[in-house]
Formats: sequence, structure tokens, C-alpha cells
Amino acid sequence: MVAINPYINFNGNAEEAFTFYKSVFGGEFAKVIRFKDLASADFPVPEKEANKIMRIALPIGKNMLLANDVPEFMGRVSENENRSKIAVSADSKEEAERIFNGLSVGGQVEMPMDQSPWGTYFAGFRDKYGIEWTVEFDPKNHS
Repeated sequence: MVAINPYINFNGNAEEAFTFYKSVFGGEFAKVIRFKDLASADFPVPEKEANKIMRIALPIGKNMLLANDVPEFMGRVSENENRSKIAVSADSKEEAERIFNGLSVGGQVEMPMDQSPWGTYFAGFRDKYGIEWTVEFDPKNHS
């Protein structure tokens, strides 16, 4: 079965963001690679980039949330320019509320958790790191 795993770029705060995501979803990081771990004569890493995240992975259900810090020489990432969202499908109304309440702390709620016009329990928001999320529970898929 094919799996689709979201991959997020950060400006030096990937580890902080993923520690926050881990506090909401639980689990342990499957992988944490820093730029210094890959440093060599062929791949020199400036000291200010050494501890930044080259790749971090957090298993969530059967999927993986992945990220990295973009090195400064490549320019800054602007999360506010991208209206793409990470969609979370919860197994219950209570789980949807727990995830929404956790991820939306310090963020901007665009659509509070409530019944949607299409018959699901739904919320849309931008977290405190600028990443957009939707959280949804569809009772038709869990009867």
C-alpha cells in the first residue's frame, strides 16, 4: 500500500516544532539526523548550521511526519506563503478534540472544532510554527 507522508521545511526550529508535535501525538522520533552528522570534506557544514536538523521523523499511526531545517544559504522558508495543510483523520470525536486542543495552542484558529457542512467534526488552524492543519472525525468511517 502506498503511504503519503508530509514533509515540512523549517528555518532552524524543526526540533522545537517536532518536540511540540510529539507532545500532542505521542510516540518517539524514528530518526534525528543533524547536519554535523553528515559533515565531511566533500560536505562542509558551517558551525552555525551544525546542530540544525537535516532530517527528523515522527511516526503517527501508519504514517510519518518528516521535516528538516533549511540551511541559511538556501534562503528562508515562509510558511505563511503556502496555504497547503496537513490533514489529520481522527478515530473519535474525543481524539479530534484532543489533537485540535494540543496543536492549536498559540496558533490561529480559522475554523473552530464543530460540525462541518459536509457532515464531519472538523477544525482548521495554523499552529504556532505557521504550519496549517485540519483535524477531522468522520462518523461515517467509524460506525
